[in-house]
Amino acid sequence: MIGNIPMGDENPIRIQSMTNTSTMDTKSSVRQIIDIVDAGGEYVRLTTQGIREAENLKNIQAELHQAGYRTPLIADIHFNPKVAEAAARIIEKVRINPGNFADPVKTFQTFDYTDEEYEQEIEKIKERFIPLLHTCEEHNTAIRIGVNHGSLSDRIMSRYGDTPQGMVESCMEFLRICVAENFRQVVISIKASNSFVMVRTVRLLVEQMNREQMNFPLHLGVTEAGEGEDGRIRSAVGIGTLLLEGIGDTIRVSLSEDPEAEISVARLLVDYVQEKGRFQAIKQSVSQQYNGFDPIRRKTKSVKNTGGNHVPVVISDQSKMEDITVDFSGPAPDYIYTGKKKPAVEPEQISFIVDFSSFSSLKNTYPLFTAQEKDSWMGYDNGMNFIALKYPDLNRDLIQSLKQKKESVIILSSDLSNIYEQKAFIHRLMEEEIGNPVIIQASLSETNKDAFQIKAAIDTGSFFLDMLTDGIMLSNRNSDISPQTINDCSFGILQASGRRISKTEYISCPGCGRTLFDLQTVIKKVKQETSHLKGMKIAVMGCIVNGPGEMADADYGYVGAGAGKVSLYRGKECVLKSISAEKAVEELLKLISSNTSC
Repeated sequence: MIGNIPMGDENPIRIQSMTNTSTMDTKSSVRQIIDIVDAGGEYVRLTTQGIREAENLKNIQAELHQAGYRTPLIADIHFNPKVAEAAARIIEKVRINPGNFADPVKTFQTFDYTDEEYEQEIEKIKERFIPLLHTCEEHNTAIRIGVNHGSLSDRIMSRYGDTPQGMVESCMEFLRICVAENFRQVVISIKASNSFVMVRTVRLLVEQMNREQMNFPLHLGVTEAGEGEDGRIRSAVGIGTLLLEGIGDTIRVSLSEDPEAEISVARLLVDYVQEKGRFQAIKQSVSQQYNGFDPIRRKTKSVKNTGGNHVPVVISDQSKMEDITVDFSGPAPDYIYTGKKKPAVEPEQISFIVDFSSFSSLKNTYPLFTAQEKDSWMGYDNGMNFIALKYPDLNRDLIQSLKQKKESVIILSSDLSNIYEQKAFIHRLMEEEIGNPVIIQASLSETNKDAFQIKAAIDTGSFFLDMLTDGIMLSNRNSDISPQTINDCSFGILQASGRRISKTEYISCPGCGRTLFDLQTVIKKVKQETSHLKGMKIAVMGCIVNGPGEMADADYGYVGAGAGKVSLYRGKECVLKSISAEKAVEELLKLISSNTSC
């Protein structure tokens, strides 16, 4: 129970957000909480840096109650167990971070602990954590144990490294204490800005909890997801993958935008996943080649630039367009599916996919056959062809044909966007040791750009996180979504899953009461000046909680260091400390420029 709203078990998936106001500013915090709740938020978190902020939660709560709002509040605590205890006496839930609850501030130093010394460190955690459990029990307050990839302690890093196993153990150390103390009002989150790391880690955590007979509810999120298209796609890929597996009881979509903007995105994400509940189970065993905890790429034949060791390809479906679009800003697709728009030198009924690089001359044009066109497909011999297949097409005759026609690239779709059918198809191919490349197709009918991006990412993202497929083809059944938007979404999904990097990668937190500069303006300015640096990873972080840790995964970083102050990082190294925020973006660009040819 989080206040009066239960979580877990058969309850709905709860949606939450976090304020970015100062927790000492009662009126602004109340106003923003009401905006979040009116948008559909069911829990609201506030940063709580010290005792003063913890005590002011009482005033915020009182004004909310007076206005008729009983939404549970969550105190976000870092570095100070005493603040957690103070907040636990006032509001419904406290979030603690195992990376900084009892361990010293992160220094990136490596320590060589003996087993005895390590156990002594666990005893220190108990000394600080158990009093909080007793306070929470006395006041009927829940706890969230919230592990972040960017703030693992030096102790965990020294023994486990910067790994999913380390993140899981950071969480389990605290969970085992909860179980030993018979404290069960616990929620877990285990987040990363990298969707691939986040999904692997949560899967490992669930397996470990099952092994130790624990069943605590899970809060899901891709932390520092960013803003705009990137933030939506990255969140939908990570959160959507786990929700589709039945994992997750509450979510937050962490966007570097106004907090209430997160709610509509989260609601759309949850509702679309829940639509998938209508699908029947597929009787297909999981291939022994598949490992969801440490995925490796499915072995396929290299057919021209598709499959094998090639990056996943992008096919632009323009079969329903009157005029073919060939002018793309940003990365261009590898192929264009034209439908039947092809000179009559070929059979009229056959559809075509054209190599984008030679589109003007139609020099490299490949037929797209259906399962019913088996004779034409088997008789075609020109080095490459495509075949559109669905799960019901899968039979022994088709399997034998695919083994003979190894140069055929499969475009795998489903009438109802049933990803379970598509996964069953791929696992059957793996079991049969069939190495034809697979392009995953998702076909939607959307008029709203956000809805298209989120649903497409949910329908296809898990295939790329699990390295099952060799390309993507997104389709929309009406013309409300432009080929440019669809193309950008395709590349965005591949980037979010780490399978094909086509642009600058940005890690940016959503901001909170600790952020003392205009985060949204800074992000936009940084993007404007650095968007041409393909493959570079730049982090813009509001404060030191996760900032230095995320710098370790970024090439360059911009981290709030106090009122009007910013520190700049190159990897883990702080190269400019506490400089003026007014000059910080300019100095960041100089730092990048001095180390690149930009």
